[in-house]
Parts: sequence; C-alpha cells; structure tokens
Amino acid sequence: MEQFQIETAQNISINQNTAHLGDRMVAYIIDSIVIISYILLVMLLLTSLDVEFEDMWALYMILTLPAFLYYVLLETLLDGKTIGKEVMKIRVVKLDGSKPNFSSFFIRWILRIVDVALSSGGVAVLTILIRGKGQRIGDIAAGTTVISEKKKVSINDTILRELPEDYQPRFPQVTVFKDNEIQVIKNLYDSAKRNGNHNVILSLSNQIKKVTQITSDLQPVEFVDIVINDYNYYTQQL
Repeated sequence: MEQFQIETAQNISINQNTAHLGDRMVAYIIDSIVIISYILLVMLLLTSLDVEFEDMWALYMILTLPAFLYYVLLETLLDGKTIGKEVMKIRVVKLDGSKPNFSSFFIRWILRIVDVALSSGGVAVLTILIRGKGQRIGDIAAGTTVISEKKKVSINDTILRELPEDYQPRFPQVTVFKDNEIQVIKNLYDSAKRNGNHNVILSLSNQIKKVTQITSDLQPVEFVDIVINDYNYYTQQL
C-alpha cells in the first residue's frame, strides 16, 4: 500500500493510502460476479416469457443496460464505490482528495476498454505498478485514484507495549482498570508527553492514585509510565 500526499484547495497537505492492488482485484472479481449474476437472472426471466425472438433481443438489450453501465452508475451514485469497492473498503477520489464529478467517472468507465477489456486487466495492473498513486490509464485521464478507507492501526494506537523479559511490576493494583480505561490513560499520557503538558500528566497521576489507592513518591511522568507498563505485564500473563 503506497502512501501519497494530496493538496486540498486550502493548501492543506493530507497523507492518503492508495488501495492495494490485491484489494482492487478482489473488488473487480466481486463486481464481475454481481454483473454476471444479474445478466443470468435477466436471461432466465426472458426465457420464461413467451415472446418472439426479435422482442426478446430488444428486451435483453434494455434489461442488461444497467449491467453495461454498472461501474459509471454505481460510482456516481455511491460516492466513488461499487459493490466490490464497498466490500473491500476502497473508493475512487480525485487526486486532490475531492469527490469526482460524473465526467471523471465516465472517463474511467470508457477507458476500461483499454485498461481491462482489451488486455484482460493487464494494462491496468502494469500502469498501476509503474505509475504509482494507484492510477490506471482511466485514472490518469480522469485525474483520479483509488484509495483505501481501511484504518491503519499501529502498536502505538493500542495499549500494548513491548516489555523486557525480566520486567518487574510494582503496582498490582492497576488490574482494577479495564482495557478501555488504560487506553484512554495511555492516549492522554502520550499526547501530553509529546506536547510537554505536565499538568495533564499530573492530573492522570493523581486520578490513578485515587482509584487504585497507590501511594508513591515517583514523579508523575515516571509513575504513569510504570502504571501502563504494569497493566501490560499483568494482562499479558492472563
């Protein structure tokens, strides 16, 4: 998953993750299954009707029109998504992060002929890999890309901490907390430490002591840090 930077109209830089090629391929397979299933249902419906061949062909062309326009219709109506894209949590957006207009979706749809139909997807895959920013030829022409809306969670976003094997906990009372409570404490502590906000850390220290009945002469920064580590130690033993 490649990360690129987009510039909004207000000159604000935003880091955005392009959709993984594998996610786009799975989304394509899902969409293809939906389209084929719809066409088969239309064929079953028509064969069950007692109509002339000429009339059946005309009805077939009319009823399968939504399948033919599937991508441009759904991406326009569903804010850059199709059923497959919704399942895989990916979306079509402009390179500046804004919502594409109908003409952008139409250009992507028309150039699927080159990207996907004529080359069985080979041109699209090659262009995405070489071009970067998750763009196939249709995206380059339309000024769009496909982004991932999956939330990236790092270990820093959780309560987990790496502890040395010989770590010795000091405060068993910390087990009175729940995971979500320690998560809030850790988030506040990490933010306050980055911003040098000692008052927040002092408040956390006092509140922890009040809840756990811990008596300690440690500095608030050190105390809260140990509490978080101790909670990790005891919960990892479970």
